[in-house]
Amino acid sequence: MKLDDYSKEKKFEATVLASERITPEDADVEIRELMLEVDRADFEFAAGQSIGVVTPGPHDLSHDFHFRLYSVADTPSRSEAGKPRITIAVRRVTYIDDYSGERYDGTSSNYLCDLRQGDRLIITGPYGYAFEVPDDKDANLILIGAGTGIAPFRAFVKHIYRDVKDWRGKVRLFYGANTGLELFYMNEHRDDFEQYYDEDTFEAFSALSPRPNWADPIAWDYALEGRSEEILEMLDDPKTYIYIAGLEDVRDELDEVFSRMTGSSDRWQQRRAELVAGGRWTELLY
Repeated sequence: MKLDDYSKEKKFEATVLASERITPEDADVEIRELMLEVDRADFEFAAGQSIGVVTPGPHDLSHDFHFRLYSVADTPSRSEAGKPRITIAVRRVTYIDDYSGERYDGTSSNYLCDLRQGDRLIITGPYGYAFEVPDDKDANLILIGAGTGIAPFRAFVKHIYRDVKDWRGKVRLFYGANTGLELFYMNEHRDDFEQYYDEDTFEAFSALSPRPNWADPIAWDYALEGRSEEILEMLDDPKTYIYIAGLEDVRDELDEVFSRMTGSSDRWQQRRAELVAGGRWTELLY
């Protein structure tokens, strides 16, 4: 589904309640957490969904507005007046034009990162299907997030241990990034998953690029293959569910790793097809 396919007819006004940088100041990457309050009480959303942000124009190619999606990064909450509050994580993006070599700022990400408390914006949505928690509390969950793909899992894990409670199945979170400074929500500056480390069922692992300055890919092989025995055992269990979030490239990267773990590409494609058919494989890719 392309961005143009998402309905933007129903728009909501929102106010920035807070904007906090959640990567260290000395990190090359700036990621901010924004808490938004929606004006209308009838805006309903769930953890695992996304909202659209409308950046006012005009922009290049005479566009009146710019549109991007951002995953909900926390469980739903409301103000005392009943207004919905949404948390999103935004990475400030810049890129180099392959042809001209010029540097450009990402339109929506810079717009959002520059907003401050009290500023107003327009949102749409929500979109997508929420990550559904299995009814069986003995179910095992494998969560794999890359970059800002960790945001929906922050909400998902919080929902499991705060709202569902008494979870007995294994919860294994694998978080990929280029450097340790990019592990937002799970770094020395701020670790939102720390509160779950005492849970017998929860473990979190990082997958970092071995040579970040060389733009090497995220080390999924090290993080996943290093625990292949447990992961393959979990995949054989019909109570295991896999959730993936991040950029679309992560699908191909994981296919390579799981193909090696299962012995061949054909075996993995068959296994993944079975997981998808059984409703045990869910992707939130963008």
